[in-house]
Amino acid sequence: MTVVQALSAFVVAATLFTLLPGLDTAMILRTAAVEGPRRAGLTAIGIICGCLIWGAAVALGLGALLAASAAAFNLLKWAGAAYLVWLGVNLILKPRARIDIAAAGAAPPAGGALTWMRRGLLTNLLNPKVGVFYVSFLPQFLPTGVAPAPFIFLLAVIHAALGLAWSACLIGATRPIAGLLKRASVVRWLDRVTGGVFLGFGVRLALEHR
Repeated sequence: MTVVQALSAFVVAATLFTLLPGLDTAMILRTAAVEGPRRAGLTAIGIICGCLIWGAAVALGLGALLAASAAAFNLLKWAGAAYLVWLGVNLILKPRARIDIAAAGAAPPAGGALTWMRRGLLTNLLNPKVGVFYVSFLPQFLPTGVAPAPFIFLLAVIHAALGLAWSACLIGATRPIAGLLKRASVVRWLDRVTGGVFLGFGVRLALEHR
């Protein structure tokens, strides 16, 4: 398999994987709908940074350790599950009563940008299935005679770029319903439903077998 063939095949496969709805998609949609497009964009950037960190870890061999070590997998699995359950419970028990759509699009206060980026980053990094996926998926597209580490990281960068483009589409799709988000009942419903989704992901992650 040549470099061009490998890259072409990876773009097709990674695009299909990116379009599959998952935890990252739920996080971006909820943030865009309730917190505003700016904060959703920051959350998406955090998620993309998480993908790049996973890609670098796999390229440097840390991903292989995660795949081989049950202790490492279980440690990250339980940390991720606890984080998702915490997010879900808070959204269910403390839903917002209202959201200021205009203010949501304004520049966040000092430290605000890092807050939303950190939320996206932690959501991605504390999901061991992302690391295991990268370990099993990226090496399949490694051409013969190519240095593994830089090429695998290049694949992660391509996947991150696809994720960023898809995140922009998701954020843009929430604008037509901006008027609905001024209703307290809609905001509470969004928070509680999304909290239930996160809670479900957390429980499913905790019960996940390698």
